[in-house]
Amino acid sequence: MDGSDMIARVEATLSELLSGTRPQSLFQAMRHAVFAGGKRVRPRLCLASAIAVGGNAEDAIFPACAIELLHSYTLVHDDLPSMDNDETRRGLPTVWRKFGEDTAILAGDALQSLAFQSAARSPRNAGAIVAELGAAGLGVVRGQVEDIHGDDTDFIYRHKTADLFVAAAAMGGYAGGGSSGQVECLRRYALNLGLAFQHEDDIIDGDSPFAEDVTRAKISDLTAAALDALVGLPGDTLPLETLAKRLVGRKR
Repeated sequence: MDGSDMIARVEATLSELLSGTRPQSLFQAMRHAVFAGGKRVRPRLCLASAIAVGGNAEDAIFPACAIELLHSYTLVHDDLPSMDNDETRRGLPTVWRKFGEDTAILAGDALQSLAFQSAARSPRNAGAIVAELGAAGLGVVRGQVEDIHGDDTDFIYRHKTADLFVAAAAMGGYAGGGSSGQVECLRRYALNLGLAFQHEDDIIDGDSPFAEDVTRAKISDLTAAALDALVGLPGDTLPLETLAKRLVGRKR
């Protein structure tokens, strides 16, 4: 299964998971959150991690959907008036702006629950995969609280962004039957990649807390550390290498 086929399988499975019809407004809001665009970076990371440990990407479809559903929930809540108060995302109205704040809160809650249902359907190591998803969910909330009330940039980047990358990679590693040591390699890869991704976002948005040359140096060092972490994995690491390189220097 090549990269496009893998993502097509994720899209089809997400559509199946979100096929509910009642209450109509709830499922419309959930689908709006999940299918409003995006590169599916975290599902790609999850699927590629299964391959990198010598496993089958097909076994990581439900974990890949789970991490995307959890990510979507965090965005829905992040956009709320009580949080970032964003009215648009990816050129479309945010969920709260289109469906109302009450429905947005409940849609986020439902997406989070559905994420755990999807993770539990993993054909291998479902318990470990669900635990990874839970840790990531808590981590993102910790990062969001610090983002609102604190000023520790490293903590915010580590938890609000990188935790989901780490979970995606670890979940894929477990789904692919990787050993604990191989999953740790994937964690190191994903932590560095997630931090590089956030610093790249800062350059794109023009709001980095660091000088641009410092930020670019951080991105270069973090990307190199991510790629170094892949050395010795038993499967094909090219999809992970390609993903890392494509996320650096992107326009959006």
